[in-house]
Amino acid sequence: MASSFNKNCLDDKIALITGGGSGICYEIANTFLKYGATVYILSRNKEKLLRAEMELNKGLSSQRCFSIPADVRKFDQINDAVDIILKKSGKLDILINGAAGNFLCPISQLSYNAFKTVMEIDAHGTFIVSQICFNKWFENNGGVIIHISMTLHYTGTMLQLHAGAAKAAIDAMTKHMAVEFGPYNVRVNGIAPGPIEGTVGLSRLGGFDESYLDKMREMIPLRRMGSAEDVANTALFLCISEAKYITGSTIVVDGGHWLTSSSSILNISKI
Repeated sequence: MASSFNKNCLDDKIALITGGGSGICYEIANTFLKYGATVYILSRNKEKLLRAEMELNKGLSSQRCFSIPADVRKFDQINDAVDIILKKSGKLDILINGAAGNFLCPISQLSYNAFKTVMEIDAHGTFIVSQICFNKWFENNGGVIIHISMTLHYTGTMLQLHAGAAKAAIDAMTKHMAVEFGPYNVRVNGIAPGPIEGTVGLSRLGGFDESYLDKMREMIPLRRMGSAEDVANTALFLCISEAKYITGSTIVVDGGHWLTSSSSILNISKI
């Protein structure tokens, strides 16, 4: 299907995407490149990041995707990464906070270190990267920040306390940052994906059980899993001028799933 977006709508835009080496954020990077942006993808896994950089640059007339190995939990590493971007590209227009960690675990067996790690990657990382980008560039130049969240904490989901707590904190940061950064012409929004086909997260939540995924499809009002492209197109919309009066919102991209979901059918037999 032909896109409704102008093919040049992100021309000359510079984007930093954390977690851009795989999954949903990889597709966001791919989509941004298609519409003219220069993209910096950031992740801890250097090998995966380099592979993603090579794949994302295929078919482009010139290199517009660059990888920066860094850990969002490390202030100094992110500080250096943003300096690299500003030195190389001279500005920063868009920040996508997508770095995340997750796994299935009942609360009774969830170690403090495991809980802390997810909180640090998701919530602390979102704070660190956003604050550095604001202080170094957005405060004086404006920009767009998008946090990738989720819907599992809306009603409570078994085996997901750690991830739900971290994403709930991110949803709160979306609102607080929108209020504080708004006067500086910085828009801050969130995207909460539901079940997205082909992602590691969906496979884990389904326990790699196709029958569970079939039940999930039946519960989704639109009767299909989402695609990474669905999320990427939402991110694209939030970055263009047509969304210039939207801030402080978290857009749910889940086909209506959270409205009908229930933890009662979660497959925990393989945990």
